[in-house]
Amino acid sequence: MSSSDHPLTLVLVGPMAAGKTSVGRKVARLLDVPFIDTDKRIAAEHGPIPEIFAEHGEAHFRELEREAVATAVAEGGVVSLGGGAVTDAETRALLHRHPVVFLTVTAEAVERRIGGASRPLLADEENPVQRWRIIFDQRRRWYEEVADLTVDTSRRPMRALAEEIAAWRRKQQ
Repeated sequence: MSSSDHPLTLVLVGPMAAGKTSVGRKVARLLDVPFIDTDKRIAAEHGPIPEIFAEHGEAHFRELEREAVATAVAEGGVVSLGGGAVTDAETRALLHRHPVVFLTVTAEAVERRIGGASRPLLADEENPVQRWRIIFDQRRRWYEEVADLTVDTSRRPMRALAEEIAAWRRKQQ
């Protein structure tokens, strides 16, 4: 099977601020494949995610997300999913057919990372890290369910993490 028949795909899942975009870009470069951020694609096609949530609700957003994930994994490359993508059963079923890395992170590391970021589920929160913990606890079992590899991004340099993930993915071929 040549690589053009079946593009190399690797999916990154994990909570907000786990480093899916920054690690994902580096892994894609190391594997010499495209990097796809499904949240960015959805925003480019349908407008800002906070507005989709506000105007149409989370269920509508998850539908758009499911379609974006299906398209992205079919194209191939390193695909970074929004933190809540795993809440959708159809999306999880699709992920079982692809190599998935769960990027996990501690609340302490998140506290350093989320300052000033516009994340719809943390908007207007008095204690965004506490809200992050609740969301992560709700979703953790789904991340674990779809994951083939779990990597903690809290303390290691993104470059080292990317190299480890790229090496692991090469062995999967």
